[in-house]
Formats: sequence, structure tokens, C-alpha cells
Amino acid sequence: MNLSQFLLILRARFWIILITFLVIVLTTIAVNVFVLPKSYTATTSLVLNYKGMDPVTGAVLPAQLMPGYMATQTDIINSKNVALKVVEQLKFTQSVTAIEQFNEATKGKGNINEWFADRLLVGLKVQPSKESSVLEISFSGADPDFAAIVANGFADAYIQTSLALKVDPAKKAADFLNEQTMSLRENVEAAQAKMSKYQQEKGITGVLGNMDVENARLNDLSSQLVAVQAQASEANSRLSNVRGNGVTSPDVASNMVIQGMKVEISRAEVKLSELSKRVGPSHPQYIAVKTELEKLKAELNREVQNVSNTVAGSARIYQQREAEIKAALAFQKEKVLKLNLFKDELMVLQRDVENAQRALDAASQRFTQASIEGNANQTDVAVLNPATAPQNAASPRTFLNVLLSIILGGILGLAFALLAEMMDRRVRSRDDLSDLLEVPVFAIIDGKPAKARKQLLKSSQRLIKAA
Repeated sequence: MNLSQFLLILRARFWIILITFLVIVLTTIAVNVFVLPKSYTATTSLVLNYKGMDPVTGAVLPAQLMPGYMATQTDIINSKNVALKVVEQLKFTQSVTAIEQFNEATKGKGNINEWFADRLLVGLKVQPSKESSVLEISFSGADPDFAAIVANGFADAYIQTSLALKVDPAKKAADFLNEQTMSLRENVEAAQAKMSKYQQEKGITGVLGNMDVENARLNDLSSQLVAVQAQASEANSRLSNVRGNGVTSPDVASNMVIQGMKVEISRAEVKLSELSKRVGPSHPQYIAVKTELEKLKAELNREVQNVSNTVAGSARIYQQREAEIKAALAFQKEKVLKLNLFKDELMVLQRDVENAQRALDAASQRFTQASIEGNANQTDVAVLNPATAPQNAASPRTFLNVLLSIILGGILGLAFALLAEMMDRRVRSRDDLSDLLEVPVFAIIDGKPAKARKQLLKSSQRLIKAA
């Protein structure tokens, strides 16, 4: 089918197209004007400050969570929980007309609040913005004032629900943390009591101070032992020298009494030597000098023995002192080792106290934060534009519907025209004749026979009148 055939078909089926077009358009106008009820849409705009800092916790929502955050808020507004709060706020169940509608629709079965909540959700539409944090809540209804009230009611209910979803978990967390804080405080007190009891049992006042004093005492005893051992070694050497060398010993030689006695012995020996030259051994004077000399030698031996005894006594004293210092040093070492053991055990107890205290501090800090969050009434949602009663109906859109009906009527008219042509196909051009007979067209007689006959009839009549 070419264009000329198509136009000939449209011309032949013009009335079908026109009637179909008029029926569709007039029906659409009638339905929009007389049948469809008017619906008014009121819109409330909300701002979600999800990128800002929380004034209570200081938490910041990451920007990458924006799509999920907006979708979540949309689902919350569309939830039955929010719708039930709107029903409670607007007090639908207290209206006699509303109760009659519920009884008529459900025959008194079910919950009236949930029934109205479902009805409100049907007319609700939540539209989040793609490039901003503005969220629009729209409600459509037959009454413009009612639509505005319900839209604002959903906004208020959503703000309350959002605040509850934020505060309720914080309150539960605060209660849990309060119990944990009390338990951790008991742990701290138990750890401190255990450490104090251990200090009292061991007599420890200050581990570090005691350790410094005892270590200093141990070092001092070690120094004293070294000094005493040196003195004892020297005393033993002097004693050996005294006992082995006698009067030639330095201790004996340096004694003033012995030196004086040696001088007197030398004098007595000289005197005795002189007397032996002049008198005989039996002479009384010789005997007296000899007796004196023997007496001096005996006294010298006693003095040497006294010096030897003195040196031996000093050696014994140093040995005794060395033994005492060794015993004290051993006792001090044992004491320091015990203090080290006490220190290690006390440090374990002290670490237990510190760990329990850190856990208590962390729980107390989190409890304080959760308590503040649970008592806060701040929300990150604000009403940007409250809904007002719309002046014009949102539906039906008569102009748009009529425009669509014109397009639809034209398309259906053309479709019906083509359908009628297919059911009753006629020859309307030489192309139709060629297609029908499947033979080529050799000649075309151009002219209008009917008009030619009329002209021939008129010419004949004029000839008859002239005759």
C-alpha cells in the first residue's frame, strides 16, 4: 500500500475516523467533568540534615551513605507506625462519621486505627530529592484542607518517630551501661580491697620506697664486707708475721715499750760484759746485773706476747665482724628477694586495679554519652515548607486527558478505518485494479462519462428546439 492508496482509504472511511475521534474525545471530556472526582494534593517539604554534626554526640554521617539514608527515611514515612500516629493525632476514631465508614466497609471487623492508617497510606506519596537533602511528603484527598492537615500530620509523626528511633536505643543502652558500670565499680572495689589486704598481710607500705632503702642497705653491707675482709686479711697477715718473726715483726718493732726495754737490755748486757772483765760470776754485783738482765728479757718476752695477743685479738675481731656482716648480707639478700617477689605480686594486683578502673572509666564515659543522647530532644529533621490547602485540584487533569484523548482518538480512528477497509476491500485506484487482477495496466481512459452524457443531452435538446 502506497501513500495515495492510504489517502484514498482515509477519504473513503472519513466518517468512521470522525465518529471514533468524536466518541473518544467527548467521552473523555464527559468522564473528566462529570464522573471523576476532584482530588487535591498538599505537600510538606522536610530538610534532612544528614551531613551535619549531631549537637549531642558529634557524630557525622558519611556522605556515601546518602542514598541509603534517604531511602530509609522514605520507608519510615511510608510505614504503618507513622500512619497510626497520624490517626491518633488527628483523632479519626472519635468521629461518628469515621466510625460509620469503618463499620460499613469492614462490618465492624478489625482495628479501626489500622484501617484508617491503611486508607491514609493509599493517598500518601513520598518523593526524595536526587541532588539535595529535601524530602517531600504529599497527600491526595477530596478535601484540600484535609489533605493539608494529613500531610502536616505525617511530617510531625515522622519527626516524632525519627526522634524515638534515635532516643529509644540510647535509653536502652544507658540502662545497660548503668548496670555494667555498677558491676565494674564492684570489680574495682574488689581489686582495691584485695591489693590493700595483701599490703597489710605483707607489711608493705610503699614497694618502690622500701625497695630503694633495702637495696641501698644491701649495697652498704656489701661495701662493709669488702672493707672488713680486707682488714681481716691484713690482721691475719700481721698475726702470722708476729708469731713467725717475733721481735722482728713490724708490730713488735714499732712498740715503744719494747723499744725502751730493748735499750735497757742493751745497757744491761754492756754493763754485764764490763763486770765480767773485772769481777767473776760469783761477784754479787755481777749476779745483780745478770738477774736484772734476765728480768728485762722476761719482760720483753711478755710484751712481745702481749703484742702478739693484741694482733690476734684484732684478727679475731675482724673475723667476727666479717662473719656478722656476711650473715647480715645474706639476710638482706633474702629480704630483697622477698621484696621483689612481693613487688611482682603487688604489681599484678595493681594492674588488676588499673584495668578494672580503665574499664569503669570507659563504661562511665559511654554511659554519660548514652544518657545525654537518651534525654536529648534534638533531631536532624526540620520542616522547610508546611503544607497548605491547595487552590486547584491535582486530578483529574482535564487538559492533559483531552490532549491524550485527541491523540488516542485519531489513532483508533485510523485503526478502525483500516480494519473496515480490510473487511470490505474496494477498488479505488488503478493500483488497486492492478493488484487485484495481477495484470499490468496498459491504458487509462481519462474523463468523466456522466458529465459527457449530460453535455450531449443538452446539445441534443438545443438541436431539437432549433429544428
